[in-house]
Amino acid sequence: MTKNAAPFATRITRAPLAYDGALATGLFADLPQLNDLAPELREVIHGVAGCAPYLAGLIRREVDWLIPTLSAAPEAGMAAILAEAAALGASDLDAGLRRLKRRAAILVALADCGGVWDLLTTTALWSQFADACVQAALRVHVGAEARRGRIPTQTEEDALRDGAGMVVLAMGKMGAGELNYSSDIDLICLFDETRFDAGDEMEARTGFVRATRRIAASLGEITSEGYVFRTDLRLRPDASVTPVCISMVAAERYYEAEGRNWERAAYIKARAAAGDLAAGERFLKTLTPFVWRKHLDFAAIRDTQDMRQRIRDHKGLHGFTLEGHNMKLGAGGIREIEFFAQTRQLVAGGRDPDLRMRRTVDALAALAKKSWVDPEVTESLTAHYIAHRQVEHRLQMIHDAQTHSLPKSPEGFARLAAFMGGGDVATFRAALLTRLHAVDDACEPFYTPQKQAKIEHEDVTLTPSQIEILSRWPGYSCLRASRGREIFEQIKPALLTKLMKSANPDESLSNFNSFLKGLPAGVQLFSLFQSNPSLIDLLADICATAPALSIYLSRNAKVLDVVLSGGFFAPWPARDELLQSLSSALEGLDYEGQLDAARRWLKEWHFRVGVHHLRGLIEAEEAAKQYTDLADVVIACFWPLVCSELAKKHGVAPGRGGVVLAMGSLGAARLTAGSDLDLIVIYDAGGVEITDGPRPLDARGWFSKATKMLITALSAPTSEGRLYEVDMRLRPSGRKGPVATSLEAFTHYQMNEAWGWEHMALTRARVVAGDASLGADVEATRMQVIQTPRKPSTIIADLADMRQRLAAAGRKGSTFDVKAGMGGMQDIDLIGQAGSLIAGSAARATARHLRAAAKCGWLTQAEAEALSAAHALFSRAAQAARLLTDAPLDPSDIGQGGLEFLVRATGHADRASLETALDAGRVESVAIIEAALTRKP
Repeated sequence: MTKNAAPFATRITRAPLAYDGALATGLFADLPQLNDLAPELREVIHGVAGCAPYLAGLIRREVDWLIPTLSAAPEAGMAAILAEAAALGASDLDAGLRRLKRRAAILVALADCGGVWDLLTTTALWSQFADACVQAALRVHVGAEARRGRIPTQTEEDALRDGAGMVVLAMGKMGAGELNYSSDIDLICLFDETRFDAGDEMEARTGFVRATRRIAASLGEITSEGYVFRTDLRLRPDASVTPVCISMVAAERYYEAEGRNWERAAYIKARAAAGDLAAGERFLKTLTPFVWRKHLDFAAIRDTQDMRQRIRDHKGLHGFTLEGHNMKLGAGGIREIEFFAQTRQLVAGGRDPDLRMRRTVDALAALAKKSWVDPEVTESLTAHYIAHRQVEHRLQMIHDAQTHSLPKSPEGFARLAAFMGGGDVATFRAALLTRLHAVDDACEPFYTPQKQAKIEHEDVTLTPSQIEILSRWPGYSCLRASRGREIFEQIKPALLTKLMKSANPDESLSNFNSFLKGLPAGVQLFSLFQSNPSLIDLLADICATAPALSIYLSRNAKVLDVVLSGGFFAPWPARDELLQSLSSALEGLDYEGQLDAARRWLKEWHFRVGVHHLRGLIEAEEAAKQYTDLADVVIACFWPLVCSELAKKHGVAPGRGGVVLAMGSLGAARLTAGSDLDLIVIYDAGGVEITDGPRPLDARGWFSKATKMLITALSAPTSEGRLYEVDMRLRPSGRKGPVATSLEAFTHYQMNEAWGWEHMALTRARVVAGDASLGADVEATRMQVIQTPRKPSTIIADLADMRQRLAAAGRKGSTFDVKAGMGGMQDIDLIGQAGSLIAGSAARATARHLRAAAKCGWLTQAEAEALSAAHALFSRAAQAARLLTDAPLDPSDIGQGGLEFLVRATGHADRASLETALDAGRVESVAIIEAALTRKP
């Protein structure tokens, strides 16, 4: 026999002491059958009856039911109660529910006080009983309305099956499955308007409103039989003006237009409890964007702080005097812990579905697991929460009162101490006070608004030009809302102090001004800074160093969320982990939603790479690898997505499908922060001429559409911006050729028609998405092209021709324009590619190309090393430059902070030494390349 099937008596672990011994003794004297129970049960009943007059009265009234019920497992007793509730009809609904309430109240009290059920089990089963009562009342009253024809098109059978389209949402503790012993129940009643014709909707609503009022009466009216649950319908949308049951679409419109943060918090616990559960779950799903913001929502903290303060002020709940202290709303009480968890859930739950827990204990555990709360704090608050709730239950059991206040008299405390298991009253009081203080100590710092250092403008020395910049701020969009201005004024002193301490305050303030001017709104972001002062340091660092990054931040400020997500400074993940991260971000979204989600995902990871590079945590080489990893993952994720989307109209991809071939910097894994993507799509239709979809296409047409969809998915601007610019000009025949090429045509073209420069470009080609076997065949074609014997003189002539074409196009380069011009990065790339063809090397990186050129004797070892060194220096400069500006790099435009970063990132001491090294590297590279053009390998 499992523990949960064991009889009641064998599972008792504790018993309360009877405060009123005479009351308990009298109960046993009047009901001698109680004396035949097991000793453990008698002790629990004696203690409960002697502490709670209400429960003693219930036991007297229901003793004939109680005796046989206690001979079995308590779960069996509760199951019988739930089954009886489900069988109630119109004739016995009200009396039957009240009878079952008495019985459930006795069973729950004895199992709770006897230690048979822990708190979570007790509150879960009590909530299940509440669900059963609501379901019974809904079934009867909606059925009656349907039977009378007052709910158009719906029958009494519909009401019995799924509430005829009406659903009751359980809110608060009932929704979370943690209902307390004498709580009221908070319900929101809705109906699914899609089940009715437009002309019938109002009549249906009238019927549901009548049914809702009768449900509330059946549950909440006090009769000679008592009551079931006090029922509160005021959590519904705009309760002062709306009827007690409204359509789902009306509720959706309200929350979309007017929903407030307290309503968002309420829906954390919302649950479809009775009626049309499927429709209720669909409704809750539609509210996901309202409840769970997709970005970290630190503005919710301020709302919670304000609400908590209003509650305390209104009820006078301050201090720790135990007499009359409110265990729910007072300092260190239950609500403190609930708000502590719920507000963090609101902050982060939009980004992390794992935090969307209804129950407080579960939420605390999830927050600890995700590092939003210290595990020790979670452990402490969980223990205190359970202890507080047990005290709450005992207070409510004494007289069936919806109270949370501790007694005001010594007698009251003596009764409560006895009910909690006995022992010295002074010890009980001391332990209770210790717990209240512990909760307050853990929660108060969170509820107290962040106090920034009090630094007035006068404390910071500002020049007239700096003061003039500050004078513009009130007119910016982000500071037009009064709340935004209020929060900004609190963080402004700290911001100004950080900016004025930078190497060039004027420059830092100017960059911050550009950041502030570009913000469309400020409340959320300023709340983020207020709650996380370390971000002020990061922003000041960016404004002092990288103006382009500060402007990027103004347009994409929500990427700062990722700094707080726990892994911002963790080691770079493996490619498979990145792919899983992006796949998870896209899961469950429609195609347009996936495009937006991918843009948000990439922005956050790009920002991380940029900050790591800016702060010297990674070098340029590692930044290039990381930018490349991100592009690889986006393409690898998007290619099957666009193919799947296309298949809906035109059938699945024929044959082995297609692969995406990365060229240029992407193929060589040398991307920068602003690189575009050079791509080629190659497919193998496997002999399939026409697809089998609703609108069939020939293979060439199918892959042409797929390629264009991929380009659009990557480059089209959406509300979240764009991912990458895409260049397809390296495909066979360039702009004149088809956007997608068959494997056969690609192989034929490369072997028989391609220009020398196209073979050179192929040395950096790399398959990044698509069928693995097709990718292997494409790689085999690449190697066949590279390793086909050819005259070195022809390759060298093609190289010379390519250099002349670039020179004729006016791309001359300069000291800091390191990519273009003779002796620049592109020039070194080209000689490396030519050397790779001459040597038949499989390598893709320029340094390895140059080593291959030396190995085959075209370059000397010293020349290859000199070109590699120059290329590495140019690469470091280019990587830093793209982080600092989108324009060609001009040191006079990037400011002192940017110049210091550029110098540091390239491994030099100052601008002069860097300029000397760049110029010397270019001159030496030109000499080596031009000498190589005159010799044969």
